[in-house]
Amino acid sequence: MAKEGNVLLCILAIILGLLAIIFPLFSVFTVTMIAGIGILILGIWLLIQSFAFWQVSKVSSIAFLLIGITASMVGAILFGNIIAFSFLVSIWFYIIGLLLILSGIMSLFTKAGGAGKLSGTLGILMGIIYIVLASYAWNPLYLALLIGIWLIIDGVALYFITPK
Repeated sequence: MAKEGNVLLCILAIILGLLAIIFPLFSVFTVTMIAGIGILILGIWLLIQSFAFWQVSKVSSIAFLLIGITASMVGAILFGNIIAFSFLVSIWFYIIGLLLILSGIMSLFTKAGGAGKLSGTLGILMGIIYIVLASYAWNPLYLALLIGIWLIIDGVALYFITPK
C-alpha cells in the first residue's frame, strides 16, 4: 500500500485523469500550453547559452544557437495549437512503436531462453499497441481520452507500489 505522500498523488492523478476524460479539449489545450511554454523557455535558455559559449567554442555556440532557434519556433508554434500537439504526439507514438517492434524482433533473434523470447514478443506487442494508439492520437478527443486513462492507471498503480 502507498505511504501518505503517495496517497495524495494517487488521488490527484485519478482526479486529473477523470477531468481529462470529462473535459477533453480543455485538458489537451492545457497540456499544449504547458508543453509550448516549456519548449519556448528551453529555446530561450539555449539561445542564452549560445552567447555564453561564444568565447569557449564557436562550434558549440552555433549549435546552441541553431537548436535554440528551432526550439523557440517549435514552442511558439505549439503554444495553444491543439492540432500541432496531436500531430507531434502521434508521430512520437509511431516512432516509439516502430522502435519497440524492431527491438522486439532483435530480442527474438539474439536472446536465448524463454525470458528472451518472451521479452521480444512483449516488445513487438507493445510496439503494435503504440502504433494503434498513434492512429487514435491524431484526434484531440482521443488523445485526451488516452491521457485520462493513463493518469487513472498511473494513480491506481501509485497506490499499490511502495517507493523505496
